Amino acid sequence: MMQLPARPADGGRRYPGFHTMAQAGRWDPVTRAAVESRLGPLPGIRFFTPQEEACARALVDQLLDQRDEPRVRVVELIDARLAEDQTDGWHYDNLPPDREAWSRSLAALDDEAREEHGDDFAGCAREDQAAILNSIHALGRGSWRGFPADRLWSLWTRYACTAFYSHPWAWDEIGFGGPAYPRGYKNLGIDRLEPFEVPDANPFDNPVRPRGDAVDKGTS
Repeated sequence: MMQLPARPADGGRRYPGFHTMAQAGRWDPVTRAAVESRLGPLPGIRFFTPQEEACARALVDQLLDQRDEPRVRVVELIDARLAEDQTDGWHYDNLPPDREAWSRSLAALDDEAREEHGDDFAGCAREDQAAILNSIHALGRGSWRGFPADRLWSLWTRYACTAFYSHPWAWDEIGFGGPAYPRGYKNLGIDRLEPFEVPDANPFDNPVRPRGDAVDKGTS
């Protein structure tokens, strides 16, 4: 088994002491290799331009509240999908295809930031970035720089969350034991834990809460 990399505190405050990769020996070789690849060095940026990459990093750090290292390399994972045109197989009819929508919307974020704060989005203070994103989200079904705001928000968050929650560090945070193949799960039902699972240390904490400055109260 690979040596476990530096990572955030195991399990965080919800599942202290839990580490998904401790279960890797139970997975078949193909599954284990696929998961372990997400912990190693990722390919370099292939789709985003340097300007787009800087904007995308600031955007997803706001959406996911990643402030410190080590970070899940969300931008690299999104970039790989876009470079290989690995979409969800559909896109909103009032948005361009995903690759075009990402490039155009990142440019629009930079335009907005320059007009409002005199700098590119990545160069703005975190609170100014958050204010821009909150203003976009607050538009709901309205329009923002030619985009339907709610559909654009869905595009950004869908890609960001898919990338983040494909990573074992995110699994640690939610107490997920990883792929069930080939072992499977035997203790099905509410509060019926497997021997390797850890009970939630804060079961009455609100599990649906904003992550980061960019999402204010009432935002999902």
